[in-house]
Amino acid sequence: MTQVIKIAILAMGGEGGGVLADWIVDLGEANGYVAQTTSVPGVAQRTGATIYYVELYPLAQAQADGAMPVLALMPLPGDVDVVLASELMEAGRAVQRGLVTRDRTTLIASTHRVYSIAEKSVLGDGRVDSDQLLAHARGAAKRFIRFDMARAAEECGSVVSAVLFGALAGAGVLPFSRAQFEATVERGGVGVKPSLRAFGAAFSRAQVDDGVEAAVPPQPPPPAPQPRHPVVRSLVDRVQKEFPAAAQPLLLEGVRRLIDYQDPVYARLYLDRMARIRELVPDDGDRLLSETARHLALWMSYEDTARVAALKTRGARFERVRGEARVQEGQVLAINEYLHPRLQEICEMLPGATGRWLINSGWPRRLVERLTRRGRIIQTSSLRGYLLLSTVAWMRRWRRSSLRFADENRRIEDWLARIADVAGRNPDLAVEVAQCQRLVKGYSDTHERGLRNYETLMAVVQRAGTALAPATLRELREAALADEHGNRLRVLMAQYALD
Repeated sequence: MTQVIKIAILAMGGEGGGVLADWIVDLGEANGYVAQTTSVPGVAQRTGATIYYVELYPLAQAQADGAMPVLALMPLPGDVDVVLASELMEAGRAVQRGLVTRDRTTLIASTHRVYSIAEKSVLGDGRVDSDQLLAHARGAAKRFIRFDMARAAEECGSVVSAVLFGALAGAGVLPFSRAQFEATVERGGVGVKPSLRAFGAAFSRAQVDDGVEAAVPPQPPPPAPQPRHPVVRSLVDRVQKEFPAAAQPLLLEGVRRLIDYQDPVYARLYLDRMARIRELVPDDGDRLLSETARHLALWMSYEDTARVAALKTRGARFERVRGEARVQEGQVLAINEYLHPRLQEICEMLPGATGRWLINSGWPRRLVERLTRRGRIIQTSSLRGYLLLSTVAWMRRWRRSSLRFADENRRIEDWLARIADVAGRNPDLAVEVAQCQRLVKGYSDTHERGLRNYETLMAVVQRAGTALAPATLRELREAALADEHGNRLRVLMAQYALD
């Protein structure tokens, strides 16, 4: 090859993108090529990945030219031979930037997803469809090699950069042998054995049908739960006896969630409420029953201060963080939590009368606001921080007497009554009313904005009654989910003359 070989690498922090770029440079320089690497850093918090760019040029050709080549510092659209992407969204970004072209580019990408901030911050389901990303990548690339490289790396005890390096070797797009690739890893001298295991697995995978994912056989339904606790057993039996089979998986998950959130008595209240809905729906009303079951369980497990503290102090969370950080034996892990409970959250955890008094008080309110003006960083991996949050989580025992519980309980009952009122005359509209609970989520400002949009839609339903088309309510709800400040919702309401 007498032309410049151009390789772009898109990787997130901690995935070894820099190591991968250095491997490719070392591979070229050790085998008769002039090599250069540059990088353009991305933004923190998963809003962008670092782009590493490598160019290789034959040393013999440079000597024949009588001068060393001047290599480029960044990739240009339509001028890249190989793109390596550590995650599927990064492959989509490469396609969007024009780095992947049908006439020349081999795209090698992992199919796993790490959701971006833009996807996670949407009130609704903001995830980009993975099938669409795959379709765009297939249509844009000359050759597309893909499989779950994160899982392959985990199985080999390595990182995704080693898998990408193996897939690059297996693709056969560079003028180097497998032995030359492996020698490059060995010269690195760090984590050689797991890196070579990951390299070998990816090399073989890339040569079989271009690494296309094998079809996943359908999974059999999970077995029915068999709890040993007699009270929990009675709840499971009630679900299986009183509700149709189609709704039982959601109802059982709702029972499990609410026992975890509060206790079996609270889960029994959930089934009592669902029994009222069951009496209203006809035999073909499984959709209304399922949607109400889903969203009622979510609403009854609203996120208050005690819930957030409980989730942050669970052993499973510590193990997950240790796994994600790849903590080795003998290493110390410190987890810092940024918490900013406001006056509202504090009042909501107090008994109803006390919480209302504090909200409407004078100097006591101002004192609490001054003390909570700034957020706090608490190290949950320390004894002091863990005990502090555990104490807050323990306060769930008084949740039923709290101001927040009274408010949420009232809203839930109003929501269920509205569903019941609409269901007899317009079942499809009742389903849309049930799904409006999606707006009520999170805590602090997120909860306030979502609740405001929810109440706006419920006011529309109350004024319009069953004359409101289900599709119109659905459109209004999606507008509210697309814009947390409610601007798009207000525009749409004005368009329909509903404001």
